[in-house]
Amino acid sequence: MKKSLYLTLFACVIASLHLSAQTITLKADRVFDGEKLLKNHCVTVENELISYVGPCRDVTSSEIIDLENATLLPGLIEGHSHILLHPYDETGWNDQVLKESYGERAARAVNHVRWSLEAGVTTMRDLGSEGAGYLDVGIKEAIDKGVIPGPDLIVAGPAIVATGSYGPKGFHDGVTVPLGAEEADAPTLIPTVRRQIGGGADFIKVYADYRWGPNGEAQPTFSEEEIRTIVETAASSGRVTVAHAATSEGIRRSINAGVSTIEHGDGATKKELELMKIRNVTLFPTLAAVESISAYRGWKKGIDPEPERIIQKNKVFREAMDMGVAIGFGGDVGVYSHGNNVLELELMEEYGMPTMDVLKAATSLNARVFNLPNKGNLKPGYLADIIAVSGDPSKDISDLRKIILVMKDGGIFLHKK
Repeated sequence: MKKSLYLTLFACVIASLHLSAQTITLKADRVFDGEKLLKNHCVTVENELISYVGPCRDVTSSEIIDLENATLLPGLIEGHSHILLHPYDETGWNDQVLKESYGERAARAVNHVRWSLEAGVTTMRDLGSEGAGYLDVGIKEAIDKGVIPGPDLIVAGPAIVATGSYGPKGFHDGVTVPLGAEEADAPTLIPTVRRQIGGGADFIKVYADYRWGPNGEAQPTFSEEEIRTIVETAASSGRVTVAHAATSEGIRRSINAGVSTIEHGDGATKKELELMKIRNVTLFPTLAAVESISAYRGWKKGIDPEPERIIQKNKVFREAMDMGVAIGFGGDVGVYSHGNNVLELELMEEYGMPTMDVLKAATSLNARVFNLPNKGNLKPGYLADIIAVSGDPSKDISDLRKIILVMKDGGIFLHKK
């Protein structure tokens, strides 16, 4: 009885807060609406939705938040994250999977999603729980229920890997250890996909290749037909399949099988990139993860020569861009610190992408790729996921680090006055 009364009172308080701030207008020097930069515009929010974007002179809102020398943007959409991982220079991947309890990993994830929201990320696609089962689904549900703050999550649950390909490894055959993903092969692919859908996966992630070659090099895992089975099974439920693919053969098989995005793409040749363009497959290059791992191994950027892997990343990124392949924002955050999401955007610009295209990659492009029709733009009728930054990120992408306001679903999560 007491619990019911408390819940009722809490609901009334929340309702009154929403009513008191039902209509808010945000005024800034610049508005990036997801496609173009507008000057001296205002954005009006009513409840959860944007109701007006236009010249401030036409605004009649009762409450105006004036953000001087600021730029309004759609909330950033992070395309490749791992909320259940933290930087490998703190704890190696193997030890995170083998030694950190589910309780610890969930507690860390609560911090991770809050830090990303504070950094202006209002939506995140999480690419696998890395040995933590369906904890990503649980974190998503906790955010949706208002238990904890965080971006809206699009989650994969456990990724699918070929038997024998994934880690942790290095134990004799009498030792059984938990793996960082779910093993499956041709006879069990359909039930595995269906089980993951039943567990709450919003999409399916498959490892089309991995480091299991004779000398530890990346080699394809699943056949094209096996990947197609995964894709078709997921599609029958209205879900897409995405592929971790770093070899040219793994990339080719994945594209031919019908995946929607390629994650990493290190070994893509012009042939695979052309195929991606034709099939409308988006590349998530994860530049920040590669640079971070190189730094953990002792590489000093700007001092030491670039490692071969970074040189290759740069080459593929520029070729993909020049060929018109869609490139999304997703840096593999978790490999590096949550809250430092903008690092990927800075590297995309450094590797040659025009700054306005970088901003689109983090907003409208990712919204289209993830089929989020009411996100990624500042337009009437769109969800009021809005951030404000000091300065002009269309001239200096690092201004995205100068967050002064974060609004999610029409509610102000953060406002630095």
